Amino acid sequence: MGYQKIFNVALGLILTVTGAGVSCVFASDPPPESGAGSVAVRLHLTDDAIPADDPNAAVWDTIQPAEFKLAPQVHWPDRIQEVTVKSVKVRGIHNGQDLAILLEYADPSNDAADAAAIEFMVGDKMAHFAHGQEMLQVEGGAVNIWYWKKEDGKATDMSAKGFKTIRAQDDQNVSATGAWQDGTWRVVFSRPLQTGDEHDVQVTPGEWRNVAFAFWDGEIVDGAVKERGSQKAVSSWWYFRAEPPPDNSIYGYVVLGIVLAAGFQFFLVRKIRRGNES
Repeated sequence: MGYQKIFNVALGLILTVTGAGVSCVFASDPPPESGAGSVAVRLHLTDDAIPADDPNAAVWDTIQPAEFKLAPQVHWPDRIQEVTVKSVKVRGIHNGQDLAILLEYADPSNDAADAAAIEFMVGDKMAHFAHGQEMLQVEGGAVNIWYWKKEDGKATDMSAKGFKTIRAQDDQNVSATGAWQDGTWRVVFSRPLQTGDEHDVQVTPGEWRNVAFAFWDGEIVDGAVKERGSQKAVSSWWYFRAEPPPDNSIYGYVVLGIVLAAGFQFFLVRKIRRGNES
């Protein structure tokens, strides 16, 4: 067997072995297409400042949105059979310190009582998307809710563990800004990835978390607000993840493989030459 062929075989074997260490680089890939996480919000990583207070920043249009269907909330009174907001497009971005999530949805009128919310599970205990309400006699987990209302002009950071338990947190660290144009709301929420508050969702790049959405149409119909309280458009739980920093360890494994193959070739060639000389 020629020296070059020996080298190629050795390199292939070594890269196969070191490839086992490379597989961990892709461990944070989303669930398979058939799985529950096939539709998910990805918070893209950037080196720049995030557009925390600008729903119309140019960077949003460079991010592919995830779209989620919405339906009327029918689990608990007061129910509603028809809602204005039928779906929402969601984009996300983070810079390793802070995150921003943009909600874009159709609403034909700009009303003072228009509102939007993002809900997260807190901790490792499963919770129902309806404020973490107990279902089928099973205790649910707590949820963290980021709520924005047009007439307030800001976000409220809230916690809940079931209906009628929702409350504003003492530490308010979420901000939100909305902009309405041509029948479309764009609302951007922002917050640090980590807050240290046990009532908040803690976002670690590379980890999947659960998220849900809710919307209220504040149009005045027959002297009353059309959608308020439990009368709202909601989604079920979906997934989101802050994109982790790139892992360049794969290049280290490749370099290691080449060095080992070259060393193996040097050793083998030297041994063959000594054998021929004897």
